[in-house]
Amino acid sequence: MRFCWSTISVKDMEESLDFYTNVIGLSLNERRHAGPMRELAFLGGETQVELICDESATGYKKIEGISLGFELNNLEETKALLKRRGIEIESGPFTPHPHITYFFIRDPNGVKIQLLEKH
Repeated sequence: MRFCWSTISVKDMEESLDFYTNVIGLSLNERRHAGPMRELAFLGGETQVELICDESATGYKKIEGISLGFELNNLEETKALLKRRGIEIESGPFTPHPHITYFFIRDPNGVKIQLLEKH
């Protein structure tokens, strides 16, 4: 068994694609319609992030208890990018180990995102 993807229901596909491609750095692998008023997108590598936008859905809320973690190349460059884009750091940075630093942000849909640098 292998882990394939995590699915996120999104309010706005364009806003979410912009976040995951231009902030997180994932590549868009596939984007397609999946019925009336529903669109899917798959991003990433071996383990992917699936975005589902259902225009008829209502009641999106902040998701608690789950976070998605992404390793980045340069923590300071990423913090500068987040500042330029108006994305606030929710908590951190933390250095629980001499070779790891991370912090948390939220995606446009309220999903908690952990950004991690190994040094």
